[in-house]
Amino acid sequence: MPDEAVLTESDEAVLTERRDGVLVVTLNRPEARNAVNLALAQGVAAALDELDSDDGLRAGIITGAGGYFCAGMDLKAFVAGERPWVEGRGFAGIVEHPAGKPLIAAIEGFAVAGGFEIALACDLIVAARGARLGIPEVKRSLVAAGGALLRLPRRIPYHVAMELALTGDPVDAARGYELGVVNRLTDTGEALDGALDLAATIARNGPLAVDAAKSILVAQSDWSEQEFWSRQGEIAGPVMASEDAREGSVAFAEKRDPVWKGR
Repeated sequence: MPDEAVLTESDEAVLTERRDGVLVVTLNRPEARNAVNLALAQGVAAALDELDSDDGLRAGIITGAGGYFCAGMDLKAFVAGERPWVEGRGFAGIVEHPAGKPLIAAIEGFAVAGGFEIALACDLIVAARGARLGIPEVKRSLVAAGGALLRLPRRIPYHVAMELALTGDPVDAARGYELGVVNRLTDTGEALDGALDLAATIARNGPLAVDAAKSILVAQSDWSEQEFWSRQGEIAGPVMASEDAREGSVAFAEKRDPVWKGR
């Protein structure tokens, strides 16, 4: 259950809510299928700043209002000259600099174009069966320039990524799950609940260890094997020597839940 029932509006296009140490970020432009304009991008960036700066928050979830995740960039605003980029974080306030803490996308309906790129900038994806995922930009002579062409080939087979990029045709959430880009499937209307369950599992673990594991996984893609062992040691070493590491071991031996101190 929520530890804070107060729903606060970080921007007119983005809502945030705290639930048991998890920050739920809702894209709140249902009348525009949660398309990304500058206000939404700024709201997402502000929410991620809040997530990363607050020690009481252990993970974040991005979801959408109105039964769908996000239709991508607001093309009407784009044609009018608006650019939904935030300095330091990029398109939608996330794709170039996602959150440091674990971030989960909870997808209903569809996550397409820039909406899928927001989801791909998250660490984990929970999607309702029947939701559609894709990068249809080529159908409008646009390029999926918000990170999909970087992240998709690292997460799914190269030829599948190429097919999505060149045809613009979407896949459903079940196919995304088969490909490994979706972590968990839920029934329609239950993606947020599924994401909250996943976030709760993460939040029960040692915060120092979770942060270190994510840091290593994110950074290691361009490390050599020799560099990996050195760099991993720099990140993991302090965690292994922490009070929390001792507490985790003692709690295991005593068959009780650990009490983390974050040091």
